[in-house]
Amino acid sequence: QWPQVESGGGTVQAGGSLRLSCAGSDTMSKINTMAWYRQAPGKQRDWIALITNGGTTTYDDSVKGRFIISRDTAENTLTLVLQMNNLRPEDTAVYYCQARPWYGSDYWGKGTLVTVSS
Repeated sequence: QWPQVESGGGTVQAGGSLRLSCAGSDTMSKINTMAWYRQAPGKQRDWIALITNGGTTTYDDSVKGRFIISRDTAENTLTLVLQMNNLRPEDTAVYYCQARPWYGSDYWGKGTLVTVSS
C-alpha cells in the first residue's frame, strides 16, 4: 500500500530548505487527491497542502509562497513531493503524506520529523 518509501526531513536552520517525498507503486487514476499534513508538538494534525487528480494545488496560508506540493507518476510509481523553502521555527513538526483514493480508505505515511532551529 502506498507509500512504501518516505524520505526527507531532518534538522535545518531558519531560512533553509528541505524536500520531503513519499513514493510507492500505484497509479494516479486510482487517486482523487494527495496532500501533506503536519502535527506540531502538543497540537492536532493540520492540513497544509493539496494537489488534485487534475493537478490543481491549494495551500494553507501558513505555508503559501514558501512550500510547493508536486507529484510524479512515472513508470507506475506515484511520488508526492513537498519542497519547503524559507523554513521558520514554527514549521517544526512531524509531516505526513496522504493519498485519498476514489474508493476506499485514505493512505497515510508514517510521518517524518522536521526541526527548524532559530
